[in-house]
Amino acid sequence: MATLEKLAKDLHMKPGDLMRESLEVFLGRKLKAVEAELFLLAKRYGVKDVFEFDKMVREGRFHEEDAFEDYFGLDNLEAERDLILENLEKI
Repeated sequence: MATLEKLAKDLHMKPGDLMRESLEVFLGRKLKAVEAELFLLAKRYGVKDVFEFDKMVREGRFHEEDAFEDYFGLDNLEAERDLILENLEKI
């Protein structure tokens, strides 16, 4: 297994630059996957975010029992997206 230092040297990069670029690519791919899941889940219910989903459940448009897992899935995906975006800004 290649070490960061060896790989950076082979690629004529500084280890810190290689690490930063690698993290950006990884988080970018993760963000795309999360956003794709969010899109599909939101589209299924015709909502933009978890707050709109919650409002529709409270209005009785969806039965809470039927939408329970998707509601928490949407909430978790939004939290994961926000965390990824926050970390991308720090890089």
